[in-house]
Amino acid sequence: MEFEDPQLILTVPETTNTSDSPPPVKLKDPALAAFLAWLVPGLGHWYQGRRAKAVLFFVCIMGIFTYGCYLGSSSEKIQGADIKIGYARAVYFAWNDEDWRMHFFCQIGVGLPTLPAIVQALRVNGGKEPMGSFMAPPRMQNPPANFPNAGENQQPTLHQLHFNLEYFEMATTYTEIAGLLNVLAIYDAFAGPVFLLSAKKEDEEGESEKKKDEKKEAKK
Repeated sequence: MEFEDPQLILTVPETTNTSDSPPPVKLKDPALAAFLAWLVPGLGHWYQGRRAKAVLFFVCIMGIFTYGCYLGSSSEKIQGADIKIGYARAVYFAWNDEDWRMHFFCQIGVGLPTLPAIVQALRVNGGKEPMGSFMAPPRMQNPPANFPNAGENQQPTLHQLHFNLEYFEMATTYTEIAGLLNVLAIYDAFAGPVFLLSAKKEDEEGESEKKKDEKKEAKK
């Protein structure tokens, strides 16, 4: 491979038949492209001028993430309580004795769309009420006395979310998959596409190996 400055350009090896080689890809600033790709799926590729890929990644990744948010939403109230379930409840961040939300570390791969969950978590940990129910962390079932808003937080508990949202686990899985898929898109924006050897070159290598074997047999 060959790299040129000031812009990083990915080229195929010189030994490859140029007639079968894909055109070089201008990666511009790979670090910035990777950051933009994390910020919004497809944005890094748009910055690089790879518009078709940008649209493909945005539609697919955000489609999966949005569908997961939809599965984890409801306008209904919790059974037996005057508390609304709310929207995108499968995407939230919590770190306490009752709920170590490891799933969020996959979901955050989508980037900016998960920002409301971080804001909501910071508000709750700072002793404030969440701003509505969108991506708000669930209320602890048995919060310690010194926990912020221990008796005031009107959010449903994690148990109530599982009981009232039929597809809560599926919603979590979809949003995790979206985040992990975007990690692959980030890598593609940073390192560029991986070109496979053409079938023609593979055939040539196979024939070369065959001739070597035949020569060895003739010497024997």
